Amino acid sequence: MTDTEKQLREILSRRIVILDGAMGTMIQGHKLDEKAFRGTRFANHSHDLKGCNDVLCLTRPDLIADVHVQYLEAGADIIETNTFNSTSVSMADYKLEPHVYDMNVAGARAARRAVDIVASKDASRRCFVAGAIGPTNRTCSISTDVHSAATRGVTYDELVAAYHEQARGLLDGGADILLIETIFDTLNAKAAFFAIAELFGERKSSVPLMASVTFIQPGSNRGVTGQTVEAFWNSIAHVPLLSIGMNCALGPKEMRPLIDDLSRIAPIYVSSHPNAGLPDPLLPTGFPETPESLAPQLCEWVDNGWLNIVGGCCGTTPDHIKHIADSVKRLKPRALPVVEEALT
Repeated sequence: MTDTEKQLREILSRRIVILDGAMGTMIQGHKLDEKAFRGTRFANHSHDLKGCNDVLCLTRPDLIADVHVQYLEAGADIIETNTFNSTSVSMADYKLEPHVYDMNVAGARAARRAVDIVASKDASRRCFVAGAIGPTNRTCSISTDVHSAATRGVTYDELVAAYHEQARGLLDGGADILLIETIFDTLNAKAAFFAIAELFGERKSSVPLMASVTFIQPGSNRGVTGQTVEAFWNSIAHVPLLSIGMNCALGPKEMRPLIDDLSRIAPIYVSSHPNAGLPDPLLPTGFPETPESLAPQLCEWVDNGWLNIVGGCCGTTPDHIKHIADSVKRLKPRALPVVEEALT
């Protein structure tokens, strides 16, 4: 067990650990134009880059670091790098594949810089950088051609190579943790786990792994590929994870029964960072849950003994995270259940 994992487990044994909130929400608030996304490095790039948030790690690292600082000052213990889409698979849409490694290094360094800034003000704080690894914009399990069941938008081997490159950049940039998040296709996630295991073997060192799944259909207990919460967990239970959780797509009301299920069956730490409700374009913020309305709902989950780690996803802000951190700080973390093995 690494020193980082020992530190995390010691904190998790005592209290709820706080994740940060949405990066995209904060970036959108700056209303950046095409020139701002390009910076000088990509001034003559062949494709439009506006909306490619990950490239800001290279062109506006100051802005990204500032967002991280705001979340840390709000009470976050773990901040996620701005690298959700930083794979060659996803960046192909912007023709940025050659810059993916640099993007991940820069993303981790921006988060590390934020941690150092906060630590310089309060030496008692111990904060962690989680390298964010998203699902890519392709699926390895579902056919992309109704006339051919074998057709896929990406192959398993392509995903392994892409995730290996991303994880290498994140670790070289100083990430303490790797977080495979917003999992909608379990096979994509398995490619990430395999790539990371290979990388750990090559380096003869490791960092803690966290994972988080997304269920996109309100009122349903099945994900995109048809798996239930229990089926998903059984599919990845072999991976040496620090924590398993849920994020994105759903607000707290819709995610509540799913987290209840996961907390009962997973014998490891459980996390949750839901959206600030379901998106609503008619609202000024685009999401219905305010800091004052979201925090009590997540506080109830903690009080029920469902969570060890909690934060926010799309639509959440540092104010949401501050309210969540304040509301759960005196509550006990979830005790890890002893789950009997059904098969041996």
